[in-house]
Amino acid sequence: MTATSHPNEPDKRSSGKVIGRVVWVSFKILIIPVLCVVALIVGLAIGYGVLGDRPMSEVFDSSTWKHMYDLVFAEGG
Repeated sequence: MTATSHPNEPDKRSSGKVIGRVVWVSFKILIIPVLCVVALIVGLAIGYGVLGDRPMSEVFDSSTWKHMYDLVFAEGG
């Protein structure tokens, strides 16, 4: 009995499988950073809105972050 595969033939993959594999690998690489950003946004909204008893919409206001920056880095005197 002889083997059915020929060792000299190149591995032929359809372009659909290659594109699918590239998409899947890209998805696996990007899912962790995306989930981290989502967790950050949800944590900010819960911490500022629920624990801080402030409107959640203020989390996304740049003046809120400028005020916090000024509080942290203000010169004491």
